[in-house]
Amino acid sequence: MKIVNWEDIKNANSQMAPIEVKGKMYMEVPQRIKAFRMLYPQGFIKNEMLSNENGVCIFKSTVGFYAEDGKEHILGVGTAYEKENSSFINKTSYIENCETSACGRALGMAGFGIDVSVASAEEVQNAIINQTRDEKIRKVDITALKKKYPTAEQEKNIFEHFKITKWEDMTVGQMSELINKKEG
Repeated sequence: MKIVNWEDIKNANSQMAPIEVKGKMYMEVPQRIKAFRMLYPQGFIKNEMLSNENGVCIFKSTVGFYAEDGKEHILGVGTAYEKENSSFINKTSYIENCETSACGRALGMAGFGIDVSVASAEEVQNAIINQTRDEKIRKVDITALKKKYPTAEQEKNIFEHFKITKWEDMTVGQMSELINKKEG
């Protein structure tokens, strides 16, 4: 078996085409897998679901190779966490998405596709989707609060109570407290 060195990994990485996400370049997981298989055709990728409870999945992925004597050599380990319904993809495929993310991170830890980032393109895109969704929810909640507490006096009392200067400074917990508060 040929010993793989850093130059081999750099060469494999140079054959990948990163994609741009929000102005930064990232490698997709399938490209990382291809590069790994180029250098380690007999290598292994072991994926293990650590947990899947209440719509939250956690995966661990381990990548490596077997030496001629059969001994296992680990090159990288990665973990991932995904929530069901946290994005359009995760509505139906949060388990698969979690497994893929863990694999991409393990390959990144092994040196594949890290010329730009350890995070994979898919991982970053999913984070952006979740962030955008959370921002939209906050805007809806702020609009609802402004309707529920429309007077300047109510707004002033709320800001003093929470020690904030504008609606956007409120935490999700503070918003929830006010939205669910019964009048009277």
